Amino acid sequence: MANDAPHNSALQDFLVDAQVLLTKAEECLLHLQLIDNDPDACHCLNDTLGTLVTRAHTLGLVEVAAYSLQLQTLLEPAQVHPALQGEALQALESCLTLLAWQLELIDPHTGRLSLDTEEQVQLLDTLATALSPATALACASCIETRYPCEHPAPSLTAPLTAQSSALSSPAKGN
Repeated sequence: MANDAPHNSALQDFLVDAQVLLTKAEECLLHLQLIDNDPDACHCLNDTLGTLVTRAHTLGLVEVAAYSLQLQTLLEPAQVHPALQGEALQALESCLTLLAWQLELIDPHTGRLSLDTEEQVQLLDTLATALSPATALACASCIETRYPCEHPAPSLTAPLTAQSSALSSPAKGN
């Protein structure tokens, strides 16, 4: 147990910092809802998600790191090609709500998150479709089997698959 103390402390620090980062991401979203495609808000959102990815990955929180990385990867092109408006903002809001739930449901002792990925895949696909209809991440068959597609947009999913095996395996827990 003595060896777990530093990890638990780091995990507790992460959970506090993650809530701050999530709040910052939500503020960026609010800004984008007022001013579509604002470059500063897009950049802030991307940086915030990047920080969350790095911190989660460092602690081995694979599920949170993978989901945050997928969000960041989808949103990155929006800094160059404005697409954050209307349906994309609604989809982003749903994605951030799921991220908030994930952070709430992390076991504070083990750092594990035992959720299936079906909703995650659907929300990411909805966001991808809203950002660019040609880049949908998941087909109906893959959503049903709870696997992210690798066939519609290999350029988006290939790096994500390499980063996380959490999304390429069947659901755990629920």
